[in-house]
Amino acid sequence: MGGFVGSVLRYVMSGAAFRLTGIAVFPIGTFAVNVLGCLAIGFLSGLAETRDVIGPQTRIFLMVGLLGGFTTFSTFGFETFTLVRDAERLYALGNILASVAVGLCAVWLGQVLARV
Repeated sequence: MGGFVGSVLRYVMSGAAFRLTGIAVFPIGTFAVNVLGCLAIGFLSGLAETRDVIGPQTRIFLMVGLLGGFTTFSTFGFETFTLVRDAERLYALGNILASVAVGLCAVWLGQVLARV
């Protein structure tokens, strides 16, 4: 259910960002969703870790379901932040570089395979 709601919110938010800015050459909708998702997962994880006001079930619903449907980039941001916070900076850098490089290569490969 959370994934469904998050996906609908992503569609609405992305369209609203485009309509508000009118920017067509930059993926402003995706950018806005990713930044908002990162802010939300940071806030929710902070509440869960420091104030213990979000139980495990609600945390899973919000962070995995809702935000997972909204943007998986928030999970990428959170996991990378956690690596940095835990002094695993080399792994954090590896995650950033590998995710971007391998992700772009996978898009390219998918395009190539679609044309075969």
